[in-house]
Amino acid sequence: MKQTGDTMTFFAQETWNGRGYVGGWVHFEGTATVTSPATGDAIAEIGIGGPADMIDAIERADAVQHDWAARPAQERAAVMRRAAALLEERGETLAGWLVDEAGSAQGKAAFEVGLVTSELHQAAATATMPYGQLLTSSHPRLSLARRRPVGVVGVISPFNFPAILAARSVFPALALGNAVVLKPDPRTSIAGGLFLAALLEEAGLPEGLFAVVPGGVEVATALIDHPAVPVISFTGSTQAGRAIGERAGRQLKRAHLELGGNNAMIVMPDVDVAAAASAGAWGSFLHQGQICMTTGRHLVHADIYDEYTALLAAKAEALVAADPATGAPLGPIIDAKQRDRVHGIVSETLAAGASLLAGGTYDELFYQPTVLGDVRSDHSAFTQEIFGPVAPVLRFDDIDEAVDLVNASEYGLSVAILAGDAFRALELGDQISTGILHINDQTVDDEAQAPFGGTGHSGTGARFGGHEANIEAFTDTQWVTVQSRIQQYPF
Repeated sequence: MKQTGDTMTFFAQETWNGRGYVGGWVHFEGTATVTSPATGDAIAEIGIGGPADMIDAIERADAVQHDWAARPAQERAAVMRRAAALLEERGETLAGWLVDEAGSAQGKAAFEVGLVTSELHQAAATATMPYGQLLTSSHPRLSLARRRPVGVVGVISPFNFPAILAARSVFPALALGNAVVLKPDPRTSIAGGLFLAALLEEAGLPEGLFAVVPGGVEVATALIDHPAVPVISFTGSTQAGRAIGERAGRQLKRAHLELGGNNAMIVMPDVDVAAAASAGAWGSFLHQGQICMTTGRHLVHADIYDEYTALLAAKAEALVAADPATGAPLGPIIDAKQRDRVHGIVSETLAAGASLLAGGTYDELFYQPTVLGDVRSDHSAFTQEIFGPVAPVLRFDDIDEAVDLVNASEYGLSVAILAGDAFRALELGDQISTGILHINDQTVDDEAQAPFGGTGHSGTGARFGGHEANIEAFTDTQWVTVQSRIQQYPF
């Protein structure tokens, strides 16, 4: 995209194609072809790093982090503000890569760009937030607790919302005085890593403070194991998060884990059924259901079950999964392995007695929005995180039964309750274990200033979003005392 007012080209492909970012654009020994999931076409090359490349990135970051932390908070905040202004000018470039590389519908891509911009503004504000407290003391001295940057933060990010799920760790960690090394998913390393590097570079971030090293498990392992990286921020599957948390724990490192979800939406009998079905369709089908917060379980009261499922199925049938570059509301599943997993869960659930109300078919990687009726609590589509555009609907008669079914899940990320009586819904929410609760909305939402995280197999709590969570995540507490003369002791 051409910059306004000059002839330079921002994020020109010849600058970064086949490269990673370690103190600038560098060639790694390996490369990988980036393929559009919508068309199957090769759209770029990225550099694929090895353990040695990751170690180099960490050592460079460690060497410059102390100087960065010593700079005034206002200077660090200014870099974030400049990056936000640049992104506001060039958001179409990031959105285009989200469409081509991640299979994002154009509306979803624009929404994600907006979230990344918000994260930059939020990070700038976090840099200048109060970072400690004065303490009482039994001695005549100044006693205080203050937060200090941890050093080098390792970030491992996923494919589904690649830009925002990297940015929400990268930006606040940098703003608080840390260096950051990012290992993005190789399938989405352009929008989820290289673009962020170009943005921060142009905004004036000093060299070496941020690195992007795409790669496989061995590269992630090198990041987790390096002694100069005390904090790992990971977003991804519960299985991978458990392995990362275990490896980090053996080294007494903090691992902030935002993992999977099988999020429930309870639909009470006093709702506006048409509005509820619209919310349910958005929650289950947005970005092909490839969101940790996707509405994966619809628990609908028996009095409105038939009407709700009919409306939800009609909405599913009206949606088209196709190349998002054409303006289709839904795009492709990320790859064939994930598509086959989605279809396997649907097929297994139908074989176990559920009914197919809409969808259940696919063409290449385009999986049609699917509604499953007559679902039981033991069906695969109800118990597992599907990560596809599938809405399993279970009928309930008693609200206590619905609450028990929600709490029976091992996940605890996001729960929605739709009800005519919002305060009754809030009371029900007090009985549910979940990191996020939405009354009269579906399960998918995110804001830079809001705490984000789950319980149980969904992660280690709110370690993302908002000043408080980010300061806790990316700094350590230090106790400091100051007195005017040396304390006298009896020996």
